Amino acid sequence: MFDYLRLSEAIADVLRARKAETAVAPERLAVPVPGGVLLCMPAADADVAIVKNITVHPGNRELPVIQGEVLVLDAATGRKLAVLDAGELTARRTAAVSLLAARLLAPRPAGPLCLFGAGVQARAHAEAFAQGLGVTDVVIVSRTQKRAEGLAGELAGEGIAARVETGAAAAVRDAALIITATTGREPVFPDAVRGDVFVAAVGTFTPEAAEVPASLVSRAALFVDDMASARGEAGDFLRAGVDWGAVTALEDILDAPPRPAGPVVFKTVGHALFDLAAAKLACRA
Repeated sequence: MFDYLRLSEAIADVLRARKAETAVAPERLAVPVPGGVLLCMPAADADVAIVKNITVHPGNRELPVIQGEVLVLDAATGRKLAVLDAGELTARRTAAVSLLAARLLAPRPAGPLCLFGAGVQARAHAEAFAQGLGVTDVVIVSRTQKRAEGLAGELAGEGIAARVETGAAAAVRDAALIITATTGREPVFPDAVRGDVFVAAVGTFTPEAAEVPASLVSRAALFVDDMASARGEAGDFLRAGVDWGAVTALEDILDAPPRPAGPVVFKTVGHALFDLAAAKLACRA
């Protein structure tokens, strides 16, 4: 299994490098295309430069939702070091970011874990949380029963116990960890969760879309992967009308994690620095 714990630590390191101004990544460029969006995401530190180009087509059924590649260059000379599959890299680094946040913030990190979605992101998160947090109890909720059952079977083959639940309310009732990895534009579960739940909302990145109920966002401790990007793209928070002064960036809690009372919601919209961390790790493997 891929080493998600090691990647989560590499992501923490690159966030520290940004605070030290030794790693840089501008906000990503988004270009609408029919049925989706084209994203361009460059980043660099003293050693490596990358450019990630992907398309995101939420309506894809026979093809992956995310397709593209990551070009990895030697920062000092521009020499090409590698070309990586962007879909796989995105899934792994997103799961590792969620793992890092859960390691820092989740009151009950061992689970149970509830997954919304049954695609590449959901699988990566199940693997990451099993490896990095010791999660052994996974519940899967998906609009497509066949895909949910297929994912449960795949995880069982990796030694991760998983079952399918058709009702969102029943699935989240006892969950200590919730991952939303869908392309839905409306909340995928009701605000009927336990008081110490940790939620990582990873599936959407537009201001109009929200996977998490606004009522839960309004009463939770709020964290984001990147403050600048979240202010423009985190629909889960924007639709809830959050006070951004009460939202904390992941990089600000790396060395002194808080212990919030009540639910925790972590929103990730993605950032090229995480791709940089994953690309560097891949090139060293």
